[in-house]
Amino acid sequence: MDEVCLKIDAPPRKVWELVTDVTRYGEWSPENTGGRWLAGVGGRLGASFRGRNRHGLFRWATTCTVVEWDRPRAFTFEVNLSRMRWGYRLEPDGDGTILYEWREHIGSPVKPIRTLLSLGLLGKNRESLMVEGMRSTLRRIKEAAERS
Repeated sequence: MDEVCLKIDAPPRKVWELVTDVTRYGEWSPENTGGRWLAGVGGRLGASFRGRNRHGLFRWATTCTVVEWDRPRAFTFEVNLSRMRWGYRLEPDGDGTILYEWREHIGSPVKPIRTLLSLGLLGKNRESLMVEGMRSTLRRIKEAAERS
């Protein structure tokens, strides 16, 4: 499991609105280019969304399912292709929020993803790239939350 955190000078409810808006993930993530709720239903346990990603020349979409929705404390989803669980945890800190982003393997990725990973086509050191991507994501969320 990997986890990073960052202090944000905005209340948890504001940070929550950002981290649960999958349509804006392209603004935060260096790899995700955005998402959309499937069947137009989001914001609840069991909801699914389609995420779009890119790394170099590779572009792919994946379906994710919300497995934890605890407003404004925790948001977790599972990614079907990579067999990863991603989550955000929000802790009040005075007038601000400590935002944690974490991820963990919950199984073996599907064969096409395993092949791309073994060839290094999604990055030579994929695990380090993912952790640095989480740090970058939190910095961008912080900027957005503190801007308005």
